[in-house]
Amino acid sequence: MTTTSNHYVTVLWEARAKSGKEAAMRAFMTAAVTASRYDAGNIDYEAHQVEGQPGAFVIFERWESREALEGHLQAPRMQDLVPQLLELMDGSVEDGIRFLQPFRPER
Repeated sequence: MTTTSNHYVTVLWEARAKSGKEAAMRAFMTAAVTASRYDAGNIDYEAHQVEGQPGAFVIFERWESREALEGHLQAPRMQDLVPQLLELMDGSVEDGIRFLQPFRPER
């Protein structure tokens, strides 16, 4: 996992709902996102549905530090949510995680 020069950690998480579980996963993610926005060190936490793909979801997250992200992931709430999420989604949680590293053109 990398951090930016300002120490932010940016995560893109992609997931696909199991067939027939699309609405349930959307409702589940809606509830989970709201609580995560209040976790210590959260900057952004936004859920998206991929246009034209009802079962495809993306969460964009930014955290003040690695420690803040780790605190979020280790929160008791998150430990309780993961088994519920796995009932709704295809694959594993880890399969969809992407850590982003920003860059800008040199002048």
